[in-house]
Amino acid sequence: MSERLKKRWQMLADDGRKALIPYITPEYPVRDVTVPLLRGLDDAGADLIEVGLPYSDPLADGPTIQLSSDVALKNGATLSRILEAVRAFRTDRETPVVLMGYVNPILRMGVDVFVRQAVSAGVDGVIVPDLPPEEAADLLESARRHQLAVVFLVAPTTTDERLRHVDAMTRDFLYCVSVTGVTGARSTLGLQDGLEAFLQRVRANVRNRFVVGFGISTADQVAAVWKHADGAVVGSALIRSMASATGPQEAVANAVAFFRGLRPREASHE
Repeated sequence: MSERLKKRWQMLADDGRKALIPYITPEYPVRDVTVPLLRGLDDAGADLIEVGLPYSDPLADGPTIQLSSDVALKNGATLSRILEAVRAFRTDRETPVVLMGYVNPILRMGVDVFVRQAVSAGVDGVIVPDLPPEEAADLLESARRHQLAVVFLVAPTTTDERLRHVDAMTRDFLYCVSVTGVTGARSTLGLQDGLEAFLQRVRANVRNRFVVGFGISTADQVAAVWKHADGAVVGSALIRSMASATGPQEAVANAVAFFRGLRPREASHE
């Protein structure tokens, strides 16, 4: 795990707080928005920032993020350009950045090359939804040498035995998928339909911290997740808040206004 991630998790623990984590699609909805968006969300109190790697075949993404990825690719969101945006953000910011993307672009670049370039740019971790832990030996080995967090996903269908197995394969944190489906904001989170029991199972079976994503879109849902997990990730709803923006300044303003409204009032630290 990177030093920035270690320090951020320790700071949250010391303050008795949980993490609020925005997910962004770089270069969406317009060109040249990535760096100002990262800075704006940092200023708005993001504890970590998750940055998607747009891909043509996003198996875990729902319609909102699929559309944003398509727009981003048309706007020139290449892997190298995304790393340069993180590098620019890193010139004066310390908030951890975690990339979320699919394995093919990483393999095409080369696993060790990807890890070294990501760390050099200031990336702190990576989530690869289509890379199971059993097939991640090369990534894990390189990531541990270069202090890059590798974050694995678990879902409501994951057995207790599997939870312990995945947990043992990482030194970092886990990402809990809240539903057996793709990303996308939902009006209800399903805490009464098995999610609460799932998160309780996770807490009982893992030693690492864990965050929850997929479907979180309101402050009430964030508060509900925080009762069980160490952090909440908000993606599709945040991306939708920027959809109508015609320029970087408007996109950032819309995203920041929405993100500020996600932090439960009683937990606000601003």
